[in-house]
Amino acid sequence: MTDDDGTIPEVPILEAPRDGVPDIIDTAEGLDRLVHALAAGTGPVAVDTERAQGFRYSARAYLLQFRREGAGTALLDPVPLIPEPGLSTLQAALDDAEWIIHAATQDLPCLVDAGLLPHRLFDTELAARLLGYPRVALGTLAEQLLGVRLLKEHSAADWSVRPLPTDWLTYAALDVELLMDLRDILSEQLRAAGKDEWARQEFAYLLAQAELPVTPRVDPWRRTSGLHGVRSPRGLAVVRELWTTRDELARSLDKAPGRILGDEAIAMVATGIKEGSAMPDSRALQSIPRFNRREAKRYRQTWLDAIERAMQLPPSQLPTMYLPADGPPPPRTWSSRDPQAAKRWDAVRPVLTDLAESLQLPIENLIPPDPLRRLLWTPAGIDEASVRTQLAGLGVRAWQVDIVAPPIAASLAEL
Repeated sequence: MTDDDGTIPEVPILEAPRDGVPDIIDTAEGLDRLVHALAAGTGPVAVDTERAQGFRYSARAYLLQFRREGAGTALLDPVPLIPEPGLSTLQAALDDAEWIIHAATQDLPCLVDAGLLPHRLFDTELAARLLGYPRVALGTLAEQLLGVRLLKEHSAADWSVRPLPTDWLTYAALDVELLMDLRDILSEQLRAAGKDEWARQEFAYLLAQAELPVTPRVDPWRRTSGLHGVRSPRGLAVVRELWTTRDELARSLDKAPGRILGDEAIAMVATGIKEGSAMPDSRALQSIPRFNRREAKRYRQTWLDAIERAMQLPPSQLPTMYLPADGPPPPRTWSSRDPQAAKRWDAVRPVLTDLAESLQLPIENLIPPDPLRRLLWTPAGIDEASVRTQLAGLGVRAWQVDIVAPPIAASLAEL
């Protein structure tokens, strides 16, 4: 939008909450007052969390923000309230409310960890994706739909520090200031586009996933950055031992692992190690800059002990170079692995890409990538009923199945 003279008007910055910045609630008495205020409020409740990713080992929330009509905005410090008295009364006060969260997949895990989980959800980020908005950050949507700009300079701050600076609290309060207004606009747009049922199913799926127990990742150390440069089982053993040692240390200190020792240092010391290699010594570690940083240097003997353990393992206890694949290989390799699967992919993928464009939503929201790969790698059948059954069994939502099953079946039948 431009002014009469052709210039683009400057979007005003929202610098302060309309009701001011509330005091932090960090006592049982304050929690009781908040519970009563929120229970007496009406309509949906806007919810946000602030964590300390990159600073702390724990992914817990260090600040919870709430806003509800009739109750205003509240900032809650959950740290002194968990485990006692806990937040069960807060959960009960909000059981009947729809919770508005932006990018719920980021906030739901730490809410569940705090004993909080909505029964009804509206995710403003996911709603915007379903509507085809190319950029769905909270600040971008606020600017585009509400005509105001949010400053996001504290999004990556260490929210575990106490006391929290005043400007951080202003930022936190503003994060829930506009969620109800955004929800109203996006909800109406979903209805107008005939996508409100899609959104309802997607929100319900997010909640169902949040309730599932967390499954520990197999060999999490294999996600170490730079691992691709390690070419031997012995080198992988060094990575595994250093990663595990660092993880145990980070957990005990409640520090982000990367702040103690970076992934690149772990991968670098293991690169070039093979069966029969000499054990890297203190001098070898000193040649790697990240091992000379103050925090890593403090535990140099710990790292050397870990490396020694890995170097002394018998060959039978070394990790395998690769884990067995859980699912199909990347589609780019299908032509050499299974030409028929490659033909299925080449036939179906463009059809779904065009369909997603016509529906104005990203293809990954039309059908998740993993179920599509699994279906096309080993289809249970090529008729529509078989496609529907297999997609549903892979967790694809009903609205997605209804849209994609017919063209997938038709494309497969043409082969």
